[in-house]
Amino acid sequence: MNADVIIIGGGLIGTTLALALAKHEVTSIVVDAQDLDATTTMAFDGRASAVASASARMLRALGLGAVLDSHGCAIRAIHVTDGTAPQFLHFDAGDGNDPLGIMVENRLLRAALLDAVRTAPEVTLLTRVEVASLVRDGHAATLTLADGRVFTAALAIAADGRKSKTRDAAGIRIANWHYPNAALVSMVAHSIPHGAVACEMFYPSGPMALLPMTDSADGRPRSAIVWTVDAANAAAARKLGPKALAAEIAERIDGTLGDIEVIAPQAVWPLGYHHAASYTADRLVLIGDAAHGIHPIAGQGLNMGFRDVAALVQVLVEAARTGQDLGSPDILRRYSAWRRLDNSMVGAVTDGLHRLFAVRGRLPAAVRRFGLSTVERIPALKARFMAEARGETGKLPALLRGELV
Repeated sequence: MNADVIIIGGGLIGTTLALALAKHEVTSIVVDAQDLDATTTMAFDGRASAVASASARMLRALGLGAVLDSHGCAIRAIHVTDGTAPQFLHFDAGDGNDPLGIMVENRLLRAALLDAVRTAPEVTLLTRVEVASLVRDGHAATLTLADGRVFTAALAIAADGRKSKTRDAAGIRIANWHYPNAALVSMVAHSIPHGAVACEMFYPSGPMALLPMTDSADGRPRSAIVWTVDAANAAAARKLGPKALAAEIAERIDGTLGDIEVIAPQAVWPLGYHHAASYTADRLVLIGDAAHGIHPIAGQGLNMGFRDVAALVQVLVEAARTGQDLGSPDILRRYSAWRRLDNSMVGAVTDGLHRLFAVRGRLPAAVRRFGLSTVERIPALKARFMAEARGETGKLPALLRGELV
């Protein structure tokens, strides 16, 4: 069986790419070792993501606006503090403007994407399959599954995550390091409405993010929690019961949400940084976490992957329309040049922020708080930060403008 591209990995980025290509009549075969339906359950993944405004425009252009409108909570403002100190930095979307982002549960976004690709005739989705080999030569990329099936395409795309076997098999090296932290993720109901405001409180062990969600079924306000803990405490944090976890969170947020109740199991994820030495090899391109992974301090990881998708779709669709070989080095170089600098800069900024706020002591804390209050008083600088949060800087592909290519 042949297709225009083979996508290895059917997660959020892989399925978004397949759907976006399908909207432009570019065919794909998507393969994944997991039962992807299992990834749409709360038990599998209770995480939620902040979908930046530009990413949201792309999802709407692909026909996924319903999941954002029905299950998403707009972030109208972001409030940043150094711990619970009175100095702050406040970003406000303003009346009549797009929100700074939309919070949506990952499992709901996955479910919407799976439904969409399964009804797209241009996409062949194969789950619970094992890749036996991927052979790339001057003419094609040939994928062989463990069950003996063989598929051929002009280009293979690795969307198989941080521990990408496809990337490693291609001999692409990564720069990487581990942070001495882990992220505890959960969901809480609370007595004080969040007002569509996301709060990020920075502590030496890492930030505590309070992210607004749609109300719970019983009408109570609800927020996602991303709490960065010291790695040494990660195992203990994983074992905390709901009441103990609620008490720990309440102690750190100083009454911001009022009375809180943990309403979802917590998951604890190790944190690290990685960046591929190259995004491309012969008839192979990396996107999403296969290419890069950053600290979640600014909630940009998924959006970087969405921006990869938008750029790659633009490059491939324009090449297909002019009859070019989708796997040619010139095509792949164009994608790499478009995305590598942006991803490098976002990675460097998030890593720098983590290291800055991790420095302990009164003097560093005083410098950070002075910096927050200074930026608060400079409108042009605040506007730049908001544009970054929305994903609206640099040359935007058509999809991030809400248009098909």
